[in-house]
Amino acid sequence: MPIDFVYNGQASNASMVDKLEAANWDAGALRPWRGNDGRSYVTLNKGGKPKTVRTTANATLTKEAWLQLDTAIMKIARNRLRVVADLRGAGLTYGIPNGMGTTVLEYQKMNDTGNAMISMDGLRQASDFRPVFESAYLPLPFIHSDFQYSARQLATARQTAAPLDTTTGEMAARRVAEMTERLTLGRLDSYTYGGGTIYGMCNFPGRLTATVTLPTAAGFTNANHLAEVLTCKQTLQDQNHFGPYVIYYSAAWDRYLDNDYSTLYPNKSLRDRIKAIDGVQDVRTLDWLDTAASTYNFIMMEMDTGTIRLVIGMDFTTLEWDDMGGLRKNYKVMCIIIPQLRADMDDQTGILHANS
Repeated sequence: MPIDFVYNGQASNASMVDKLEAANWDAGALRPWRGNDGRSYVTLNKGGKPKTVRTTANATLTKEAWLQLDTAIMKIARNRLRVVADLRGAGLTYGIPNGMGTTVLEYQKMNDTGNAMISMDGLRQASDFRPVFESAYLPLPFIHSDFQYSARQLATARQTAAPLDTTTGEMAARRVAEMTERLTLGRLDSYTYGGGTIYGMCNFPGRLTATVTLPTAAGFTNANHLAEVLTCKQTLQDQNHFGPYVIYYSAAWDRYLDNDYSTLYPNKSLRDRIKAIDGVQDVRTLDWLDTAASTYNFIMMEMDTGTIRLVIGMDFTTLEWDDMGGLRKNYKVMCIIIPQLRADMDDQTGILHANS
């Protein structure tokens, strides 16, 4: 499944680009629906409000069929996006209006300057060095996957009033959701474009690292692991990142996290004890965090926009176009949801990656 751009008006299907450019890169231009009058319409964003517009596109799906397809796709997407959902739920997002027309986000990193003084008359002058800014860039590629229906499949569904089989759309949405999650975790190769690189939690060069005891090691105890987690917390605090934190463990840790913490506390698990640490909001398990070379991993991350945010140029969207004289309808599930991991100019960050 590819991650790529429509750039300088060049793409695999020029008619798609023409329609998008004519609609100021509004994805609604490629979502035509058939009204009760048999005519074709699209819904475009006009000043932040939806507006229905007549179109010459040959619409096959009704508005209700689009709703059915979108509901199935978003349901699958939400099921697979645990860390992405956590970041969105915490408000750690940055929206880019009309993200299809923007290929790179330029942002600034700044150092801290100056100081404060204590004096009886207020006449002492505090230092006021000018802040130093450094420009950085984040690529904004599409993440997408395709599926198709034949015109006959769609005609049969329309004539018989049978629900549209959304299985292929759900599979495409699952692939996009999984890739978005893995990109955020840093379990894909880094992606470079336009002077910037996309990194995730496990491959961000500025992340802090730690080595912890394997849960399968002879000397492992729950108490020792708790002490190692507390050391990781102190490491983040030494970087001036004071939480709140969420700790994400790879799936291999589950059998140890959910076991009793000790015989003295039979109803409290190791996970419960870690959650009780001041500043720790939650302890969660993620798919794709472990690898063949490193099975036992965890990420301790400050949930703050100064540490991480999702740049959203386009939410999960399904686009449509046809070929073979309209005998085949092509659909593309796509999004622009890109992780932006952040460190200041002193390379201080609130992300710690620990493995065994």
